[in-house]
Amino acid sequence: MDISDGLSSELLHICSQSNTGCRVYEERIPIDYQTAVMAEELNMNVTTCALNGGEDYELLFTVPLTKHEQVSAIEGIKVIGHITKPELGCALITRDGQEFELKAQGWNPLKEK
Repeated sequence: MDISDGLSSELLHICSQSNTGCRVYEERIPIDYQTAVMAEELNMNVTTCALNGGEDYELLFTVPLTKHEQVSAIEGIKVIGHITKPELGCALITRDGQEFELKAQGWNPLKEK
């Protein structure tokens, strides 16, 4: 699926539809240089921007763990985390090892105002 509505939103959609949880690692999330520059100029956390910003049209998908090495070898593909049991929930693992619940804060066209 594309992540035009935000990475965290789309991860939560995949997990809810698949009845799974996930772990996403902050240091693995690819962040465009211009995104980092703009986040700094606006005094925003770059990871928050990466998780909740949209309109970048990256693709998000899952593969079985047995395909991890194969997929990792493909140019332009970044492995940012893994799928877990649903009872573990969906979490961001920070650079210092802390775990935070993922929240959908991206744009939702169906959300009531």
